Amino acid sequence: MDYFEFLLPVTVGILSGAVFTRLIIPALKKLHSEQSIREDGPRSHHAKAGTPTMGGIAVISAVILTCLCTATMSTEMFIILSAFVLFGAIGFIDDYIKVVKKHNLGLRAWQKLTLQGLVGTLLAVYQLSGSVFGTAVYIPVLNEYWDFGIWYVPFVVFVLVAMANSVNLTDGLDGLAAGVTAIVAVFFATLGLTLGFYAGGNFCAALAGACLGFLYFNKNPARIFMGDTGSLALGGGLAAAAIVMNLELLLPIAGFIYVAEALSVIIQVISFKTRGKRVFKMAPLHHHFELSGMPEKRVVTMFWLCTSVFCVIAMYLL
Repeated sequence: MDYFEFLLPVTVGILSGAVFTRLIIPALKKLHSEQSIREDGPRSHHAKAGTPTMGGIAVISAVILTCLCTATMSTEMFIILSAFVLFGAIGFIDDYIKVVKKHNLGLRAWQKLTLQGLVGTLLAVYQLSGSVFGTAVYIPVLNEYWDFGIWYVPFVVFVLVAMANSVNLTDGLDGLAAGVTAIVAVFFATLGLTLGFYAGGNFCAALAGACLGFLYFNKNPARIFMGDTGSLALGGGLAAAAIVMNLELLLPIAGFIYVAEALSVIIQVISFKTRGKRVFKMAPLHHHFELSGMPEKRVVTMFWLCTSVFCVIAMYLL
């Protein structure tokens, strides 16, 4: 791997991410785009009321600028950026309705899933026609490709939608989603640039840098939140890059924290509806640790370290 190819987009991403975030904070405050805090959430979170959200606009802008400045604009890069921006647009519409227009519901769940599924279908169709692997999917450990045939399109749609919403669930503590995504993005950037998937590698390097630049303002105590605009874009973009690189089955390993957060919500809902009892003190999982007495900063650090370990495991399995 050419380390300059990796360090350049990361560096530009950090700088542009920090600059865009710094510039957008006062603009969002003027829009009164304050984050609403759950009444039943941890008491420590009530102090976060009034913090501007929709900061994902800065991350998206930084990634686009970085890719334009440091990467070759190939068809694959255009496809990844398109999925990234479209998922961010879905999140932006939801945030705008809830935060700016003050309509608590925002987009309905079926509306968001339909739009996300449409983007996933378009990406799957591109892979069918533009990828040399066709409907084959790389299987870690076995080190071979399996042809998914007619199941390929729903598989890609599921990966994209599941990843985007899992990152969205992870975005609940200061710096959590941005830090975890930066680590996972570094992992996929390293793989992409080493294996010759330059579009995916460069995008992930830019994404890692933009997340780190945003993290400077998003770390505890956060001065800005990314909102659905950012979390859906991060999940959608990261999944799109992995799909284009045919490394999508490494996502649940490197992104184990995303999976754990999503599973905690699913388990909690099923348990409560079938048994009338909760498995966790609160879901998603990061709130369970908070309510168990662990300080927010320690939970975030623990999840960052856990992500780093699982990225090493994923690298070993590859």
